[in-house]
Amino acid sequence: MEEETQNNNGDATVTEFTTYEDYLDSQITPLDLYYLEDKELARQLVELGYRGSGEPLKREEFESRKKASETFRLSKRLATKVFASQGKDVRGYPFLAALAEREEANRTGKLTSIVFIRTLNGKGQEISGYIDYAHRLKTENFESIFARTRVLVPRPSDLSFYNWETQTCTSNATPNFQVIADNENGILFKNKRDRKIINVDPRVSVFAIFATVYFKLCSQEANPGDNTTRVQIPTKEHIQVVIYDHLTRRKA
Repeated sequence: MEEETQNNNGDATVTEFTTYEDYLDSQITPLDLYYLEDKELARQLVELGYRGSGEPLKREEFESRKKASETFRLSKRLATKVFASQGKDVRGYPFLAALAEREEANRTGKLTSIVFIRTLNGKGQEISGYIDYAHRLKTENFESIFARTRVLVPRPSDLSFYNWETQTCTSNATPNFQVIADNENGILFKNKRDRKIINVDPRVSVFAIFATVYFKLCSQEANPGDNTTRVQIPTKEHIQVVIYDHLTRRKA
């Protein structure tokens, strides 16, 4: 029962001491030092069980318990982690609500979502791109996005980016996806964990057609691939938003 309590609450025996030497020193009395006149000798006697109270912990056991206690502390912190969308009022904003709904799953790796956004930049130029949502969550503070003081837009550093006016085109691999840009039917993404292909639109390439034609074809239903679903999100902030949710099947 005592061991179970320690596992559930951390080990108070070791958490109050920074080092093993501090633990040994806690069992040395001023009288011990008076007669022994040597602190190292007094520590050795405690470690051997000749001084102090009860059976002393060996160094290896102390270090093991210390590590377990630290792991427990970190797990408690993670368990109470506050997500960027927590406490944010996203009612009336379907796109933000969709991102909030997917935040935890993308942060924990249960889901990898690709967000397609077609919008206007600050210069009034039409841009579009595919965003690795899980990667952006890890590299960017989303609190301001969920608080509606900043808008999520595609960047040249995302999975893919296209500026329709300047015809600037970029594509980049991320920790979750590999870009297959030379496919004749359009751009594809390969999930790096399960190697499944996410087909964002099998009949049209974002880099090869005009925006009006793209909008028409992208609105048609298309099979996005195994373990992947495609959802078009109503939006006030952008011209068009589509989210591709890929559920990774882990090997047993």
